[in-house]
Amino acid sequence: MAASGEPGRQWQEEVAAVVVVGSCMTDLVSLTSRLPKTGETIHGHKFFIGFGGKGANQCVQAARLGAKTSMVCKVGKDSFGKDYIENLKQNDISTEFTYQTQDAATGTASIIVNNEGQNIIVIVAGANLLLNTEDLREAARTISRAKVMICQLEITPETSLEALTMAHSNGVKTLFNPAPAVADLDPRFYTLSDVFCCNETEAEILTGLAVGSPADAGQAAQVLVERGCHVVIVTLGAEGCVMLSQTEPVPKHIPTEKVKAVDTTTLSVEVIYSVYLSINISLSDYYILWALVTVLWGLWPSTWLTTQVCPWKKCSRDPISSRQATQN
Repeated sequence: MAASGEPGRQWQEEVAAVVVVGSCMTDLVSLTSRLPKTGETIHGHKFFIGFGGKGANQCVQAARLGAKTSMVCKVGKDSFGKDYIENLKQNDISTEFTYQTQDAATGTASIIVNNEGQNIIVIVAGANLLLNTEDLREAARTISRAKVMICQLEITPETSLEALTMAHSNGVKTLFNPAPAVADLDPRFYTLSDVFCCNETEAEILTGLAVGSPADAGQAAQVLVERGCHVVIVTLGAEGCVMLSQTEPVPKHIPTEKVKAVDTTTLSVEVIYSVYLSINISLSDYYILWALVTVLWGLWPSTWLTTQVCPWKKCSRDPISSRQATQN
């Protein structure tokens, strides 16, 4: 059954341009001066609870960039799940297909971050792993009418693959973030992905090639294109990203502005602006596809991003970090 408190009239009348099929995680974040050693107990100086998960992060980021969005996911029938649904609604995201289950708890991530921005993370996927094909069938009309469908691997691979198949068969552009990566990824993930976006570590796992430079990333991207991907983007942290496609087979390095690292799991959204300005591939006639490409960069926790950039609107929003219990 879909979540209680289903979307209002606006969501019944407007088609979601972006549908994300993926994970929701409640983040339990502790800030410390240093990371503890094995068996050690240390004092932290701050704790907060936030909203994370790769899928929900991408959906919230798309919504804040101005897209009509819908989240297809599953949370527990617990306080974390209830709060999560409310958070999605506050971010103007349709929760019509945000399911709740009594069979598992809402997914959680226990995160410890030190003063240098280094972290240790333990994820318990919980209800995320119970999102299934039957749930997708209920959301089929919404998925088939979208312009872009995004998914990852924090839900079961079978469910992500079914979502990609459903979108692809209806002419919906697909963006796939193979995270966390697995070496034996089903070959159909490559052929069903219009945009295949991974970081350097994931590219290494998928291709078996060492990726330590933009040139290395270009070689890995070529392997992925040969496997059937239409467009491949390999993100390189501070070095920006490398992309190529079946129509433009020469790797292109897209640098980004250098920023001070606050947490190594986050991404400066200035990258969105640089990619928006640099990429010009005719995958579709709507610019939002390219803005969403960089949403796949693991915006977790996005609470710590310093600014929000909307390149096509030429606007900046207030710092996300100023909001309490916001999406990370």
